Amino acid sequence: MDSDFLLKSAAFLGSTGVGAGAFGAHSLKNVLQQKPNGLDNWKTAVMYQLIQATTLLALSAVSKAASSHDKSDATKSTSLSSQHYDKCGKIIAAGTVMFSGSIYGLVLDKGPKKILGPMTPIGGLFMMIGWAMIGFAP
Repeated sequence: MDSDFLLKSAAFLGSTGVGAGAFGAHSLKNVLQQKPNGLDNWKTAVMYQLIQATTLLALSAVSKAASSHDKSDATKSTSLSSQHYDKCGKIIAAGTVMFSGSIYGLVLDKGPKKILGPMTPIGGLFMMIGWAMIGFAP
């Protein structure tokens, strides 16, 4: 069931987002302050990660509700709705990993900048597409 993937993704992004926030505020604070906008960029990555984790948690619940409605009602449109929310969540999850992950890597100078630099806006675009798709559920 894809809603399980969304729930696990929400838990992963939420727990690692809290950890990244604490790590940045305490252990990495001096390192991040030495970089231009380092601390602000780190906070942005953490904020987006936590918001999207919450979104995935909600999509998991909506998808499960639609799926259980499928079993009782056996309607095609509800099944499509459940699948649609699962796709939205997967796109948002991928975008979040790309967006926040690339910012973490860029701020810490880890990984190839030629790949991480363009990954940030592409991840943001994925998140935007996933959010927009939510409004077009069947």
